[in-house]
Amino acid sequence: MGIVPDAKDWTWVLARPCEECGFDTSSFPRESTGAMVRDNAAQWQQILERDDVRERPDDQTWSPLEYGCHVRDVHRLFDHRLQLMLDENDPLFANWDQDVTAVEDGYDAQDPREVAAQLASAAESIAGHFDALAAEEWTRTGRRSDGATFTVESFARYYAHDWIHHVWDVTPRR
Repeated sequence: MGIVPDAKDWTWVLARPCEECGFDTSSFPRESTGAMVRDNAAQWQQILERDDVRERPDDQTWSPLEYGCHVRDVHRLFDHRLQLMLDENDPLFANWDQDVTAVEDGYDAQDPREVAAQLASAAESIAGHFDALAAEEWTRTGRRSDGATFTVESFARYYAHDWIHHVWDVTPRR
């Protein structure tokens, strides 16, 4: 049995803390998003150097490398979507299937050093875009095809949960 596709609608994290990782998306000032992205990217640099970076904890769970690839791609995708929100009025985001991307891009076979560099670059790009936001830009909107609507602020909070949660996913528990 392979990885089971994630079909959850994670927008609930905007209403309550995550029961798994404990992160509360309302717990930080929106203006700190860029700094948080950078701090998290630094954690991923260490994760991607681990000896077990290619090891899946079980057949249904990604390895730290695969999660790192996913986080890199989340930074890229959300950077693109953020730019759409700033450049267009209420854009509709194209769908993205993270599980198809993982297979088609061969996440499990990528070089962890290259992924670390790409993740750092993608994180720095979006962090800079969040740092540059003017106060009025935090209320601009964008939509997913499933009907979920975001302001730039709720988008930042939703986005933050993803990469914070994935550090939790790859943290060994005793």
